[in-house]
Amino acid sequence: MEPSTSASSLKHSGRIRGDILEPGDRGYEEARKVWNATVDRRPSAIVRCRGTADVIHAVNYAREHELLLAVRGGGHSFAGKSVCDGGFVIDLSPMRGVWVSPDRRTARVQGGATWADLDHETQAFGLATTGGLISHTGVAGLTLGGGIGWLSRKHGLACDNLLSADVVTAAGELVHASNEEAADLFWGLRGGGGNFGVVTSFEFRLHPVGPELFGGLIIHPFEAAAEGLRFYRDFALNAPDEVACYVMFARIPSVAPFPEEHQGRTGFIFAASYAGPVSDGEEVLAPLRAFGRPILDALQPTRYTTLQQAFDEPQKPGNRWYGKSGFWNEMTDAAIDTLVRGVDPLSGPMTMVFFEPMGGAVGRVPVHATAFPHRIAPFNFGITAGWTDPAEDAEHMAWAREFHASLSSYDQGVYVNYADEDESGRTDAAYGANYNRLVELKNCWDPHNLFRMNMNVAPTATADER
Repeated sequence: MEPSTSASSLKHSGRIRGDILEPGDRGYEEARKVWNATVDRRPSAIVRCRGTADVIHAVNYAREHELLLAVRGGGHSFAGKSVCDGGFVIDLSPMRGVWVSPDRRTARVQGGATWADLDHETQAFGLATTGGLISHTGVAGLTLGGGIGWLSRKHGLACDNLLSADVVTAAGELVHASNEEAADLFWGLRGGGGNFGVVTSFEFRLHPVGPELFGGLIIHPFEAAAEGLRFYRDFALNAPDEVACYVMFARIPSVAPFPEEHQGRTGFIFAASYAGPVSDGEEVLAPLRAFGRPILDALQPTRYTTLQQAFDEPQKPGNRWYGKSGFWNEMTDAAIDTLVRGVDPLSGPMTMVFFEPMGGAVGRVPVHATAFPHRIAPFNFGITAGWTDPAEDAEHMAWAREFHASLSSYDQGVYVNYADEDESGRTDAAYGANYNRLVELKNCWDPHNLFRMNMNVAPTATADER
């Protein structure tokens, strides 16, 4: 049982500029909500930090009073680790500043910013760095867990583009981490999750991207799935780095222009983009358009920010979500057949099953160069079950678990950013060959495991006590 302490003394100390919300306070109910509505936790206090000094005082207070501590960046995760029951939440959402240096092609980003915040500023200069597929995802969580996105095959993961970070440690000290300073901590921040402190700002390398790319969706009937996955496997493995091609299963919307006979049924979808000149993208992605007989071909010149927001509405906050994932070293014919047999009908109106393309620049980074270990796998497989009715929780979660279990023999590890609450025991699968080094780092920077609301790397002392 975690000790509970009123935050009243902190409220009246004058050390915190931001709001401190306790149960019953105006704004508390809204502030405790996260993206995944299955998460319904009631912290004893939420500190809405307005700057680094607020974070330092909040960390010190939580440590001194032995409070369970959660850190909220974007609040966008399956497990909802950015909020806790009975403990303390450090909420960075008021800290959303982004400062771009066009000449240096870098951006400094505060810990509460979303990818929409970052893209808005960088695209004003025709620049970007690898982000996720949903613009309301937090920059912090995605980057600390690795960061797969449209640009990762061309420019590496989000964490590969991290140049430095400012971190408030468990001791309440502000540390600047980079390859030159606190290099061991910097290594752990790139894929090690939120295990080592509160990152108040990130510095990213930017690349010329957009503002217009060639990309979009091609939607096929479910009957094309088996042949389509075999085509996709070969196309994705041999595509140039500029190509990001996802394959997805989702329900076809019950609206025009989709033919009535396909509305509400499971669709087989290519989601693709080309990180280069539009004319080159049309040529390189032509084989996708030549495959099969699609229901809808929406590949076209499109703004990069539009591409980044393409899945915002289906994945909007307030719905109920459950996730499973696994990195695949190969996509065999047997795996494809098993997947196709089990995926239809999808459980839940917003449910998606997908493969994310790896390879390219991601695979050229050595396994031990960053904490993110999954460099060899060409695909990341994901199941995102989505629904709205709490009475259906058990049904949709069971479907996702059973479907994932049917494919578990192809699973080579779990992606930290897609791990749900019931996968907390899979830290070895999440951190792979880098796990032991992460434990050593935890022993150094957080020996009492203050930062444990995450895919937790337990320090040696804590592990020995269990």
